[in-house]
Amino acid sequence: MTQFLGMIAAVALTAFCWGTYGPVLHFGREAMHSSLRPFVCVGLAYFLIAVLIPLALLARGGEPGGWTRKGVLWSMLAGAAGSLGALGVILALGFGGKPIYVMPLVFGGAPVVNTLLTAFMNKAFGQLKSLFLAGLILVIMGAVTVLVFKPQPLPAASAAATNAVASAPEDAGSPPIAAAPRTTEQKAERFVEVLLSVVLALFCWGSYGPVLHRGQAAMGGSRLRPLICIGAAYFLIAVLVPLGLLGPLGDRGTWDVSGGIWSLVAGSLGALGALGTILAFACGGKPFTVMPVVFGCAPVINTLTTLAFAHTPMSAVSPFFLAGMLIVAVGAAIVLFFGPRGHAAAK
Repeated sequence: MTQFLGMIAAVALTAFCWGTYGPVLHFGREAMHSSLRPFVCVGLAYFLIAVLIPLALLARGGEPGGWTRKGVLWSMLAGAAGSLGALGVILALGFGGKPIYVMPLVFGGAPVVNTLLTAFMNKAFGQLKSLFLAGLILVIMGAVTVLVFKPQPLPAASAAATNAVASAPEDAGSPPIAAAPRTTEQKAERFVEVLLSVVLALFCWGSYGPVLHRGQAAMGGSRLRPLICIGAAYFLIAVLVPLGLLGPLGDRGTWDVSGGIWSLVAGSLGALGALGTILAFACGGKPFTVMPVVFGCAPVINTLTTLAFAHTPMSAVSPFFLAGMLIVAVGAAIVLFFGPRGHAAAK
């Protein structure tokens, strides 16, 4: 029972950190007027939280497990999957994709990839019972419902601005009128890029859990060693790759102190979320159950955090949004209670 409660606490830590990651990073993006520059700061935060601090704790001793080539490889792959998934979301939005459909596709597809890959890696398709699959479907449906029906103050403001332009063109001027066709054209031209970026994100984030679980098992259940590998991979991909893409993608942002601080906080939340995943596995959790619950609860927390930061009144909250949160809660409970518990003992 203690292990189960520990797993619940670790899952809650991951869902909270990854759920607040997006709204916090948004402040960094707004301050720097860029998507890639905050990502560099995220990589630096990962290096501090997930590499330097764990190395200092590891030097003190008392950590179970040991370094193995197989464990390092799988853990580095998990870190690469996490960072490439985040980069996929950034590219999808940068190519003209909208969060209203990008995020539901990612959070809806990632649990499916996670379940199928976990079953394939463990040859455990026979353990996927009907109640577990029903709970998985509820989690996905609830997460998509929350993201689709979340309050959208910005589109309303944009619509009001559009009506104002239409009614008083002499006050608005010609540039805003010409901006809309250019945006539509850009979105149409980059639809393939958006789709490929979404596929990259959902596949990488869906494979993160089972790959990390394999790396942790290969290191004898160590908690700090896989985290160090994740931080190292995230540092390489989240720092070197974005710096190389600033020119090709035509990034016109600027480096800003406040934006850097917000981005560093977001990176710290991401690293703590990775630690929560490792702790959940150390407490006996399996990718079958841990990751669907995280992917189901994280968008709910993300939306609630966004509403709190924006001071959105409850009158703007749709009943479908509230229903989506309830569906996620019910599906997460079913997944936790009816998820596969491992292979049965041999007779």
